[in-house]
Amino acid sequence: MTAFVKVKVALEEFLKLPETEPASDFIDEEVIQQTIPQGEHSRLQGKVCAVINQIVETPKIAYAFPELRCTFGGSSIVPDLAVFRWERIPMQSSGRIANRFDIHPDWSIEILSPEQSQTKVLSKLLHCSGNGTELGWLMYPEEESILAVFPGQKVELYKGAAQLPVLSGIELELTVETVFGWLSFS
Repeated sequence: MTAFVKVKVALEEFLKLPETEPASDFIDEEVIQQTIPQGEHSRLQGKVCAVINQIVETPKIAYAFPELRCTFGGSSIVPDLAVFRWERIPMQSSGRIANRFDIHPDWSIEILSPEQSQTKVLSKLLHCSGNGTELGWLMYPEEESILAVFPGQKVELYKGAAQLPVLSGIELELTVETVFGWLSFS
């Protein structure tokens, strides 16, 4: 019988480690490697990112980043999508975007893959909510539903024709059916 030992690591030590592929999250002093995205996950991630950025980038309202490491509240996570209001995007003195984002996203989006732990993915969104993130989505492709996490860690379930909540100030109307309809290429 093989015993697995979890080694506790400090955040500073974790951040010095080389990046893994796929990325690893650091929550509650535990390193959790994410799963490799498959077809549905990849399609939803790319499409949701493109749809949000099509609306928010030109008027400089916000920007959606895929797979961006965000370090805040004693943890370091890589949401599937991290949306930041324009004025909160970290910048270098030259005006170029910073490489490190040591702040919470304004809107964090996770897409549950079949082999992922629902509890661990939801814990990332709850960590975000507890540290100032205004909105979180946990997308369940298999069930075609989306859990939304609001301030105060309030959680609501959306299905079918339900209008999805989006970050305030973003004029985007999406239903759950529309989002999961993007998985069909026929």
